[in-house]
Amino acid sequence: MKIDRKHVEDTFRKYTDAYDSTDEKIKLKIAHTYRVAGLCERIAQSENLSAEEMELAWLLGMLHDVGRFEQLRRYDTFNDAMSIDHAKLGAEILFGSENRIRDYIKDGAEDSLVETAILTHNAYRLPEGLDARTEKFCHVLRDADKIDILRVNVEVPLEEIYNTTIEDVQNAVVTEAVMDNFFTHRATPRQIKKSSIDHLVGHISLVYELVFSESLRIVENDGYLERLMHFESRNPQTKKQFDVLRREMEHYLQERA
Repeated sequence: MKIDRKHVEDTFRKYTDAYDSTDEKIKLKIAHTYRVAGLCERIAQSENLSAEEMELAWLLGMLHDVGRFEQLRRYDTFNDAMSIDHAKLGAEILFGSENRIRDYIKDGAEDSLVETAILTHNAYRLPEGLDARTEKFCHVLRDADKIDILRVNVEVPLEEIYNTTIEDVQNAVVTEAVMDNFFTHRATPRQIKKSSIDHLVGHISLVYELVFSESLRIVENDGYLERLMHFESRNPQTKKQFDVLRREMEHYLQERA
């Protein structure tokens, strides 16, 4: 499958131009899209995939959050629990009645893989029964998305991400269930997050789900995880909790090295 990058980027730009380009949330998702696409390509290259497969990985990054823009327009939030599953919405836009995927690529040879990767990029777990190639590309996209989520949590004010105040985040305590889950070395289930700081710990725990060695190298080298792990809480109890969480993550990364 031949991919014309300029055409894909032009089509994506035309699509996002239909939304309010002055909205900081729109700008955030546009920047996120390009970064995830680049990370997908980098991870694919580290896995010695072919040039054509690296192009496919890049395309997945470009398309994975198409649903975010319509989600924001309809519901004025990026919170899936309060609105709609943005991955399913994106897959519907691309492969449903509008069939917008053909705006980006004319060749439909990889449609099934692309649709599956987009549908599952935000799932807690991939569905069973995927063929090995599809599963690998799903993991490439999921890793890239998680890596950039760490950046967003550093560069974007937390009160904007979590729809709260910075005072609330700085004074909140990590709930016991979220603390316990951190030691299972799994991502934090949405339903056990109660406080604003739980969401930050939940994003840190995404590191446990990274599949590829290159993904871990990126996380350790770009510094975003380190900065999140040194979050400056005003709550003495939370400071002690983060000391514990930091030691556990450091131990985990040493074992994975």
